[in-house]
Amino acid sequence: MKLIINSPAKINFGLFITEKRSDGFHNIETVYYPLELCDEVVIQACDRHIIETDSDELNKAGFENNLIFKAILLMEKKSGKKLPARISLKKRIPLGAGLGGGSSNAASVLLGLNDLFRLGYGKKELEVFGAELGSDVPFFIHPYPSFGEGRGEILTELEFELTGSLVVVNPGIFISTSEAYAGCRVGAAGYNLRELNKRKISDYKELRMSVKNVFEDTVFVNHPEIAELKEQFYDNGAEFALMSGSGSTVFGIFNNNEKAEAFVRTLPQNYFVFSQEL
Repeated sequence: MKLIINSPAKINFGLFITEKRSDGFHNIETVYYPLELCDEVVIQACDRHIIETDSDELNKAGFENNLIFKAILLMEKKSGKKLPARISLKKRIPLGAGLGGGSSNAASVLLGLNDLFRLGYGKKELEVFGAELGSDVPFFIHPYPSFGEGRGEILTELEFELTGSLVVVNPGIFISTSEAYAGCRVGAAGYNLRELNKRKISDYKELRMSVKNVFEDTVFVNHPEIAELKEQFYDNGAEFALMSGSGSTVFGIFNNNEKAEAFVRTLPQNYFVFSQEL
């Protein structure tokens, strides 16, 4: 039996850091929004653990500290069983980009091993397991527009729809989560993202000044190229633009595909670009 799982990326439509916790983590408020951009995870039974990928970066780093391997070990611990499997990863989502690729891959492995070995865990249980691996892993167990709080693992599904032409750009700058959190601004959310529930957004200009990503404050200082990229979106007619997660990806929404395509043509060829009609 072979399972082929699409492992999606996400953007954060707003992100506020509300509190530094006693356990060293931070409480946040954010809206997760899934994308059509996906990695592919293939899982099949094997006589031992095999993890393979077409990503040179992941192959060089090794898999001992990779979330895929940690997901296997976690499922073995929870089930009390050995779960030997061959896991093949076709990587399309950039690494360290604020798009959640590693977390999504971990969630896909939890889902896949659960199905392959008929472990019988429900999605709510898998979300709890996922929170042990990473704050946004639970979202990818059931990737539906959601308000995230706590570390990001406490989820409330939203009836929330973006419209327009989305362009996602990564300039190839790796930003670790620790770098993004260093010197970040902590305080009450400047906008109640829960208010986006039951909304279909077509007029983004009203949200430009209220829906923020507070990571921009420090990341833009350390990496001016990312700040310039966001300005390029607006200079080329985007209705809304924001950095996703801890960066370095910036996304923008245009009111028509012609403007989106014209903007893409202005970008350096070495940038990663993904476009999607919303």
